[in-house]
Amino acid sequence: MNSSIVSIQNVSFNYQDRRVLENINLEIPEGSFLALLGPNGSGKSTLIKMILGLLPLQKGSISLFDQNVKKFKNWPNIGYVSQKANSFNSGFPATVFEVVSMGLFGKVGMFNFLKKHHKKRVIEAIETVGLTEYTNQNIGELSGGQQQRTFIARALVSDPQLLILDEPTVGVDASSVEGFYGLLKQLNREKGITLMLVTHDIGPVTNLVTHVACLNKQLHFHGDTHEYKDLDNRELSSFYGHPVHMMDHQH
Repeated sequence: MNSSIVSIQNVSFNYQDRRVLENINLEIPEGSFLALLGPNGSGKSTLIKMILGLLPLQKGSISLFDQNVKKFKNWPNIGYVSQKANSFNSGFPATVFEVVSMGLFGKVGMFNFLKKHHKKRVIEAIETVGLTEYTNQNIGELSGGQQQRTFIARALVSDPQLLILDEPTVGVDASSVEGFYGLLKQLNREKGITLMLVTHDIGPVTNLVTHVACLNKQLHFHGDTHEYKDLDNRELSSFYGHPVHMMDHQH
């Protein structure tokens, strides 16, 4: 592993009088695949919003590519895929090509036409996620898994070095989840993209990721996958605040 792409130091955050994050210290090395695990309300999405500059720092510091998040400008270098099921209108009249091309607005401008090399990049991103045959199909006609692949292509089209995914399998049918996780593994292992996967589902990801962080207001664990698998159910339950049983999923 090389230097850290994301460095979080002594970060705390309150919503009014309610403490959401408390003294978080976390490093994400270049080339790693980190699973950020935690129950609903544990502060995962809040931490992501702070990394993306969507929430202000109240205490502590966050650095992206060795630059303070307050001064960071190269946002196309960070791809983001949100919870599709909570934010996407499946009736939106746009093809897969058009949705993916939206990922270039930061570089091209919203009202400028795509040039030939931009269009080539869109096609390559669609091919990477295995949706070439659906390039000109309306995104509302695709399955939940295919739609999420489209959003990953939109995030990939700007050639990011870091890809953050916030509960990406919400609303995706179970039969598509395994292939979806396989795509993430490919992006990390073959494309060398650093991944941060936010999830509350601890089972399916343990054989995919290189590092695990357990968050529940505080960072209760941060280490590589082997160290995480060595934790017993009692330790995991103390992190989550309720009984947890580890299940090993093979992919």
